[in-house]
Amino acid sequence: MKTEAAAKTRTLNLVTAVNEALDLALASDERVMILGEDVGRNGGVFRATDGLWKKYGDERVVDTPLAEIGIMGSAIGLAVNGMKPIAEIQFDGFMPSVFDQVVCHLGRIRSRSRGKLSVPLILRAPHGGLIHAPEHHSESPEAYFCHTPGIKVVIPSTPRDAKGLLLAAVESPDPVVFFEPKLLYRSAVGEVPSGHYTVPIGKARLVQEGADLTILTWGAMTVTAQKAADKLAQEDGASVEIVDLRTLAPLDLETILSSVGKTGRCVIAHEAPNTGSWAAELSALIAERALLKLLAPVERVGGWDIRMPLFRLEQYYIPDADRVVLAARKALSF
Repeated sequence: MKTEAAAKTRTLNLVTAVNEALDLALASDERVMILGEDVGRNGGVFRATDGLWKKYGDERVVDTPLAEIGIMGSAIGLAVNGMKPIAEIQFDGFMPSVFDQVVCHLGRIRSRSRGKLSVPLILRAPHGGLIHAPEHHSESPEAYFCHTPGIKVVIPSTPRDAKGLLLAAVESPDPVVFFEPKLLYRSAVGEVPSGHYTVPIGKARLVQEGADLTILTWGAMTVTAQKAADKLAQEDGASVEIVDLRTLAPLDLETILSSVGKTGRCVIAHEAPNTGSWAAELSALIAERALLKLLAPVERVGGWDIRMPLFRLEQYYIPDADRVVLAARKALSF
């Protein structure tokens, strides 16, 4: 196995990095298979599985009926019986129908069987908005899954992390929900090592160091956070630290608390509504474990407590850099 540092790198976008990880996983282990709507002949709505059906055949890259609960139930059965299925739900907004399988079975089988069975399964889905999609196609449902014990939840924001985290998920004995920011599929471009490497699940990425304020974020909001940090530096002279969580469950609390303890101020930026969001859990954890190091209350910048609007209004729903800057200035002036 190549280490990330030693491997030759090439410039890829995020969806190509995902495709490359899937290709490597299929090639390296005959137990790995992909199933989902249009993942085979069509190569997926976003072409994340493009070319894999032709290369590996319809027994390992399986086009399923339009039935998410069937995809999830089949994948769990396959995993329990020795396969390593990678199940794709075509859009994040189609995931509620799989909750029964996820909550009642996916995260419980190891405990229920007293360790005799495991479910080495990956549940992939595009994540987030700002792609001018219709209803049910631009959701941010990560908190539902983070609330479910027994599963890991991953949301990369760079091509390098997308490939490395997906390959780490394939190697994990535990089920992993793997969200891919659809806004970044082609807009996020970066150096990606060739061959096989992994990025550890459960470890956050320090995007940039700073002294005055920490922004915690994940997925496509990582790019927004960087724009906000640049504006704060230019207009306010503020030094902003950005932590891309990458993994929401399990959390890298050590990195989070270290950063917030250093800066004393924290803004959490994400796409989902604030009420019941993962930002609420992060805010509570910081208050419980780093209260005396805080110089200002934690600020949360998320979507509004309404359903995701249609595309003409989505830019008013999902936070932009200016909303993050306003929250940061509130914390800095407290």
